[in-house]
Amino acid sequence: MTGIDDQILTDTGLPPEGRGRILLIGCGALAREVLDLKSANSWDHLDLHCLPAILHNHPQKIPQAVEDAVTARRADYAEVFVLYADCGTGGLLQATCERLGVSMLQGPHCYSFFEGNTAFAARDEITAFYLTDFLVRQFDAFVTRPLGLDRHPQLRDMYFGNYTKLVYQAQTDDPELTEKAKACAAFLKLDFERRFTGYGDLETALRSL
Repeated sequence: MTGIDDQILTDTGLPPEGRGRILLIGCGALAREVLDLKSANSWDHLDLHCLPAILHNHPQKIPQAVEDAVTARRADYAEVFVLYADCGTGGLLQATCERLGVSMLQGPHCYSFFEGNTAFAARDEITAFYLTDFLVRQFDAFVTRPLGLDRHPQLRDMYFGNYTKLVYQAQTDDPELTEKAKACAAFLKLDFERRFTGYGDLETALRSL
């Protein structure tokens, strides 16, 4: 797996290398997976620019951040593709991409396209809380600290009382990540389920480019 600091991906993101014909503008939470796919398939025509993954916690800021990145960098590439699904923007990101004339990933969020949008929709799991590889590694930064659970553990029932299980969507076979995901489920007092999804529709979308 590509050696990148998760905290940098969370807080800062990843600048493009300035090489390649197609620019991918995506979430820092996808950086490792995209770079691994690029390397495995020799997709040298793709260049990656990741915005800070912490925008995941502030979806209202995603459309403007994507627009700023597209506007700043599109002149240097033949094509721009946005590696975000809707991600809680309520359709605003799609409207922004349509106005800018760029395409984006299909689906409501990364949990859906990692599992495959069709399969995810068929499950209709309204009481499941999802984690990906990145979110397992960055659980404290995205869940524990922002929700105040490190300081006020009694808030757990308020936030997670209606959930029944934690689903770990594994992109890789990593026993250490699996154990950490189990610990996250225990911390939230939820049942645990691991599903190996691989890269799902993310890989399909990149192949189409």
